[in-house]
Amino acid sequence: MPKRWHIQPHDRAAVAEVERSAGVSPIVARLLAARGLTDRAAIHTFLAGTMADLRDPDLLPGVSAAADRILAAVRSGRRIVVYGDYDADGMCATAILMGCLEALDADAAWYVPDRLEEGYGLNTQALSTLAARGVNLVVTVDCGIASVAEARHARDLGLELVITDHHTFADTLPAADVLVHPRLPGTAYPFGELCGAGVAFKLAWAIATRASGARQVTPRLREMLLKGMGFAAMGTVADVVPLLDENRIFVKHGLECLRKRGGPGIARLLELAKLDGKSRLDSEDVAFRLAPRLNAAGRLGQAACGIELLTTTDEARAVSLANYLHELNGRRETEERSMLLSATKQAHERFDPDRDAALVLADPTWHPGVIGIVAGRLAERFHRPVVMIARDALQGRPGTGSARSVPGFDVHAAIVACRDLLVTCGGHAAAAGLRIEDARIDGFRERFCAEVAARLPERLRRAQIAIDGEATLAGLTLDTVEQMERLAPFGQANRRPVLCATSVSLAEPARTIGGGARHLAMHLVQHGAQVRGVAFGGAEWLDHLPPPGQPFHVAFKPKINEFRGRRTAEMEVVDWRPAGLDVTLDVPALVAASDAPTPSVAVVLP
Repeated sequence: MPKRWHIQPHDRAAVAEVERSAGVSPIVARLLAARGLTDRAAIHTFLAGTMADLRDPDLLPGVSAAADRILAAVRSGRRIVVYGDYDADGMCATAILMGCLEALDADAAWYVPDRLEEGYGLNTQALSTLAARGVNLVVTVDCGIASVAEARHARDLGLELVITDHHTFADTLPAADVLVHPRLPGTAYPFGELCGAGVAFKLAWAIATRASGARQVTPRLREMLLKGMGFAAMGTVADVVPLLDENRIFVKHGLECLRKRGGPGIARLLELAKLDGKSRLDSEDVAFRLAPRLNAAGRLGQAACGIELLTTTDEARAVSLANYLHELNGRRETEERSMLLSATKQAHERFDPDRDAALVLADPTWHPGVIGIVAGRLAERFHRPVVMIARDALQGRPGTGSARSVPGFDVHAAIVACRDLLVTCGGHAAAAGLRIEDARIDGFRERFCAEVAARLPERLRRAQIAIDGEATLAGLTLDTVEQMERLAPFGQANRRPVLCATSVSLAEPARTIGGGARHLAMHLVQHGAQVRGVAFGGAEWLDHLPPPGQPFHVAFKPKINEFRGRRTAEMEVVDWRPAGLDVTLDVPALVAASDAPTPSVAVVLP
């Protein structure tokens, strides 16, 4: 189904006031106003927020008590284990807290469950093993807030347990010694959207100030925190939390820490991802080129390699691990392409993706570590909540399921409504996981699709592209795009600006590029101006685009391409329309009130 183009209305008076009061260019003023940023102080914080704008770590619920307990354990020589998670956020959180403990010369180690054998989060067998090895204190990162039975088991074993997490709660809270969570019931932390690595950084910061006896920490601990800031930035981007408030500060300032202080493993990953030549990293570099290499390790049951890569100081070992993760990522991409073809075929055979409210797909050949990313691809393609289940009937074990949603729909709530058919489930509004017996898959498919059909409003059943305004290719200059980059870092809740250009044409036939020929490269022409464009995942357009010289419309993200020291403006094409279709048709009707904002096609570029 074609995507709806919604060209954002704008209030000319409000934009002019932002331009005047904040002292920004008309382009930046319009983009800020479109994001609801019109207050001068809020704009200043958004554009120029510094690390000093991070809130005192002791304000985070549970941090003070957790820092006191952990530091007491360090000073008494007790054995501590950081219990992490196998995704990039969990790996970064583990590396942050381990860096803190190592800087204090603590008796500390880390543990991460095997994704394929143990599954997500705390498990009783692992806790029993750790207790038998003489561990006294277990500190979770990025997991544990829903582990009610496991926390009870830890108490029975005599383990001290500190849980740090950011995920959704169960019906009751676990009986740990301390809970650290930005949305802990009964508390009012101003920003509840920290990721696991962000929470771990706050805890490490609080421990460091206590160990130093002052807010100004020792040089060794300061270096630890700067390195941890880089890992917090990577975890924040990888976990797709909103890039607002403290998350924005983590990413804006942490990416440079990651580039300069990430250690030998990160340095080698940057080289393998062809990012070592860039003058600076951006959030999209992490999202699409660094984090996937870490996540590949977790998806394929090798999360320990990812954590070791982040924590080792042995350069030879770091290079070897980075090379291995790079190879794993190649295997993950191959597996992903194969599964995407299989799942797409099944979707068309079992469903009508244009009409059915949701898709529930299952297959015994699918890798349980890759189903989540493929579910996300299908949810984006069909604009429907998608559940993919890797069946394990031959082994007599429950299948593993991964769900991905569409913007505005709580897929976790729909899954919880079906939990009597499941072994376990968990997650949040945008993504969730589950375990299910093979015999119950058909019943779950029917129930889940019915739940989504009842809960998903019609307006969310068609993909929409929010467009900030119309542009000309002649106006797409390096200076203009650099002005837009002031709004970076871009990501969840702060998307990169999207513009549209009308009546463009191909200068020559488009061609496929990239591994598996999945992407499309093109040169677009308009009134004599020519700009290079790339459509990621757009290879399927190849046979449908108009021939060179025939006009059509494009929606795109302006970007800067940095190659061999040369910076040029180009576009990431996100959608296109035939020339006969008026791009303004999807603009909402004019508001009749005389003082209402004037919706129009906002000409952002001259």
